[in-house]
Amino acid sequence: MNPYEDMRIFAQVMEAGSFTAAADRLGMSKQSVSRRLMQLEARLGVRLLNRSTRRLDATPLGQQYYQSAMRLLGEVQQVEHDISGQAQALRGTLRLSAPLSFAMAHLGCLLTEFLQLHAQVDVEVDLSDRAVDLIGEGYDLALRIGALEDSSLIARRIADVQRVYCASPAYLAARGVPAQPEDLAGHDCRPYGHSRQVQWQFRQAGKAQAMPGAGRMRANNGEILRDAAIAGMGVTYLPTFIVGQALADGRLVTVLDDWRPPALQLSAVYPQHRQVARPVQGFVNFLRERLLQL
Repeated sequence: MNPYEDMRIFAQVMEAGSFTAAADRLGMSKQSVSRRLMQLEARLGVRLLNRSTRRLDATPLGQQYYQSAMRLLGEVQQVEHDISGQAQALRGTLRLSAPLSFAMAHLGCLLTEFLQLHAQVDVEVDLSDRAVDLIGEGYDLALRIGALEDSSLIARRIADVQRVYCASPAYLAARGVPAQPEDLAGHDCRPYGHSRQVQWQFRQAGKAQAMPGAGRMRANNGEILRDAAIAGMGVTYLPTFIVGQALADGRLVTVLDDWRPPALQLSAVYPQHRQVARPVQGFVNFLRERLLQL
């Protein structure tokens, strides 16, 4: 009987979602994994998993055992790292998912610097604006902007992301400068996203207001919307890391500054079992030092 190993096997089954996938990760046979889990349930005297031909689902006691096991496994891993002296050098592979526009604006130079600082770390980067399944797809870490869904993932704040309403000087000269949110009803808007129900948020002196961002063009890519605004195609609402240079050189100017809502938050999220992984924590701390505000 090895309780630590049983916890590790059970955690892998929970994260992989099947005995077969867990066996591949563990380098064991499917039969061995299944047998170890049955022995664990017999020793505890409870059912941890509901099994069917299509899927595995944890029972309430299984979920409780998983949460406790992840905490204990993390503590053991931290002790081993501290004793072995690996705190002196990061090593391993970091699988990272990040939003496309943010990565193009900031991540390239930051990753180069991080890898130069840590020669024993490898990084695999996937750029996508979709919310990847970290556990199911095998990611160590994801960067996300905005409100986070409640989940078992751990989240750490990296930086604030400021957004602005903006348009080109030529467009505003021709169509007028909106002074309050209601004025946007007479303007061409370029909202982010595919939904026709996109709501633009406003706040002034604690008063919140929402207006539909309606227009002939919408997209889920900030650079496309920025370029459309520069070309005089309307008002858009984007993070400053996308429109910052265009604002600095005058191709765009901000509007409705008094109605700007609070900043979004850039967060690093990762599974519980990765919270003591040295490359994960090292990269998160590195980003927090480099990105105070975007």
